[in-house]
Amino acid sequence: MSAAQIGLSMDAAAKASHSASVRIEHLNKSFGAVPALKDLSLNAASTEMLVLVGPSGCGKTTCLRCIAGLERPSAGRILIGQRTVTAIADGVFVPPEKRQIGMVFQSYAVWPHMTVFENVAYPLRAMGTPRSTIKPRVEEALRLVQLGHLPERYSSQLSGGQQQRVALARSLVAEPALILFDEPLSNLDANLRTQMRIEIKELQKKLGFTGVYVTHDQEEALAIGDRVAIMDHGLLRQVGTPREVYDHPANSFVAGFMGSTNLLHAQVSNCSGGAVTVEIPGGFSLRIEDTRAFTTGDKVIVSARPECLSLLSAGDGWPGVITFATFVGDVTIYRVRIGGHLLEVRAPANTSYEPGAAVSVKPDAQRCRLLRD
Repeated sequence: MSAAQIGLSMDAAAKASHSASVRIEHLNKSFGAVPALKDLSLNAASTEMLVLVGPSGCGKTTCLRCIAGLERPSAGRILIGQRTVTAIADGVFVPPEKRQIGMVFQSYAVWPHMTVFENVAYPLRAMGTPRSTIKPRVEEALRLVQLGHLPERYSSQLSGGQQQRVALARSLVAEPALILFDEPLSNLDANLRTQMRIEIKELQKKLGFTGVYVTHDQEEALAIGDRVAIMDHGLLRQVGTPREVYDHPANSFVAGFMGSTNLLHAQVSNCSGGAVTVEIPGGFSLRIEDTRAFTTGDKVIVSARPECLSLLSAGDGWPGVITFATFVGDVTIYRVRIGGHLLEVRAPANTSYEPGAAVSVKPDAQRCRLLRD
């Protein structure tokens, strides 16, 4: 089997030519009177892993199914590479089997009456691939997902993680330029999810296919995505690299959804020297670097992630009282009552403040963010 057949050992240019970009333009989809997607426009570049993330009912799976051709949108266009596969106004709608995509489902969709080899070979046989070509391609796909030693096993003899690898190999074997992932790890235990997300990321980088990945797990989205698109009620709230959406959220919804944060309502009291001073009810103030235009009196929200707050013995910082403490292995999570605010703080695991203890919280102003809504 040649290296190019599954994308092994290809340089960046070869990988880019083997993968396809995705362009979504003004996509709308309603189920009866309920809008699921509202004028959604979004792109995934060739060889990029784009992750769609958001709460249940936000429209992320509907978007994925529209890309796959499993749902017909109410309006809009979808292009895979240079090919228009959906254009509602022009009457264009290419069926799923002709979109040249792979898909990995949440339920694995591994047929129990077939062996691992037969499951992975199925797409090739459906395409009429010559028998002499099927065996080496299936063997290579199984090797890539570390199942080369189990071709004759049936799904009932496989663990959940092994079944997910079979589904991944089956999506790879037909050499699609685009692979869609519909919450593929949600049925796995926590440790296996962590392992599989690393394997999927490594495999995508190694083979260079374009991926669109749906999950409701924020940590998974940050770990897997080259870029992350956060959705809410059918709308796109922010798109950016994992670090951009985590460190510089566009609004309070993104800040609160992409990891834990403390959101404090505040008012601007001074703007000078590329920094903004805000007053927080309870007699607290904070000076945050921000070059955007603010006016004295503006209402803002301060986003202070738990890891941006230091917990100290009473004295230096904002005075407070511990209300809750829980040890979670690498850190201890505290809740601290400060005036009328309840803050979450993550401290080193060896700290041992008990509920009722008087402490101080010192924010790292350089890591706090000002949000307008």
